[in-house]
Amino acid sequence: MRIIGVTGGIGSGKTEVLSYIREKYNCRILLADEVGHLVKQPGQPGYKGMIELLGKEILLPDGRIDRAKTADIIFKDAGLLKKVNDLLHPAVEDYIIAEINKEKAYNRVPLFFVETALLLDSRIRQEVEEIWYIYAEEQVRRKRLKESRNYTDEKINEIMSVQRSEEEFKRTGCVIIYNNADIEDTKKQIDEKLGDYLWQS
Repeated sequence: MRIIGVTGGIGSGKTEVLSYIREKYNCRILLADEVGHLVKQPGQPGYKGMIELLGKEILLPDGRIDRAKTADIIFKDAGLLKKVNDLLHPAVEDYIIAEINKEKAYNRVPLFFVETALLLDSRIRQEVEEIWYIYAEEQVRRKRLKESRNYTDEKINEIMSVQRSEEEFKRTGCVIIYNNADIEDTKKQIDEKLGDYLWQS
C-alpha cells in the first residue's frame, strides 16, 4: 500500500484534488478535519476533555457537542483555542495512525491518502511514504476563499500569516501539484503520478 500525505495552504484546492482522486482511483482518503469532528463524539477520546475545558453549555440536547457554539467560544480566546488544539491534535493523530496500520494489515486498497494542513508538524509525517503539496498562487487562493467561503481580506491575511510558506514546503522535498486555475491540468498531473492505480472497469 502506498501512503501519501496531502497538505497545502488554505484555498489551494486540496478538497477538489482529493474528490477527483476518490472518484478515479482505488483508494482510501482520510481528512484530518473530519477525524477532528469524529474524536469529539460521545465515547470518543476528545469528548470528555472538551466538556471539561468548555463546560456543558456546548452540548446539544442529544449529548453531542454543538460545533457552532464551540467555535464561537474558542475563536474568541487564543489561550483556549491552544488548549483545545493540544487536546484534539494527539487524538486525531492517534486515530489516523491506527487507521493506516489497519489498512496495512487488511491490504484492501493500494492507495491511502491522509490530508492535513499540519502534516509536516505531526507524527503522521513519519507514517507517509511521500508528501504532496497542493500549490496555488496567493491571488488564486484569495479569490477562491472570497467566492466559496465569503472570507474577508482580514480573515485571509490572519490565516495565511500562520501557515507555512511555499519555500518551506519546497525545502521538505514534497511532490508539488500545481492547482492554479485549470483543473484539467491538475488532473493530468495526478494521472501522471497515479496512473497505475486506476479503478478497473
